[in-house]
Amino acid sequence: MDYQNMNQYYGGVYETAQEYEPLERYTAKTFGWMFLGLMVTFVIAMTGYMTGLVWFVFAIPQMVLVLGIAEVAVVLFMSARITKISVGTARALFLVYSVLNGVVFSAYFLIYELPSLVFIFGATSLFFGIMAAIGYFARVNLSSLRNFLTGGLVFLLVFWVASMFINLQKFEMIACSVGIFIFLLFTAYDTQKIKAYHQAYCHDGTMAGKASIFAALQLYLDFINLFLYLLRAIGKRRN
Repeated sequence: MDYQNMNQYYGGVYETAQEYEPLERYTAKTFGWMFLGLMVTFVIAMTGYMTGLVWFVFAIPQMVLVLGIAEVAVVLFMSARITKISVGTARALFLVYSVLNGVVFSAYFLIYELPSLVFIFGATSLFFGIMAAIGYFARVNLSSLRNFLTGGLVFLLVFWVASMFINLQKFEMIACSVGIFIFLLFTAYDTQKIKAYHQAYCHDGTMAGKASIFAALQLYLDFINLFLYLLRAIGKRRN
């Protein structure tokens, strides 16, 4: 097998793809979709709060559970079918998730004071931006963090499930601190994965587009979870 010719062939494909869509543009597009998702969530949440629709939505018994199941279903479906669905479907699912999350987030306007929400959003944006920059420009391969981050997610899941049956309120600050740390690392980790997606699918425009939306969803979830843990830790509740 002529490895030299293979390297030249694949190298040529990669260079052509880069000329068509450079990494910088691919990254910007991915973050653009993430920011669009956040904007949709914010608009839906603010609309629900300002119009009072939030009261009608959450007056329905078990609505929180229904919304939670719907959100998980969208993420699981998108994760499992990302190679089979179209780019348009991936985008639609991402926006559907953003809308569902916006409905859920409208309730936070009732629980926390508006200045506190604004401050936490600003802090989240700052921390997220710093970690995203670290992930993008770091020369260290962050894939080694995968097992550690998975373990952190398992810990958080077990803690919050256990808190439904046991009073763990005095340990909540510890869990929030762990959550903040885990999702800061996830931000850098998922940002670096954009480069991996770009390199892996540079020869397949359709798959590259779907990978971009999937990466945007991962970054969106990192931002949302970081925001929620900061809110739990230092957010000021309404009296």
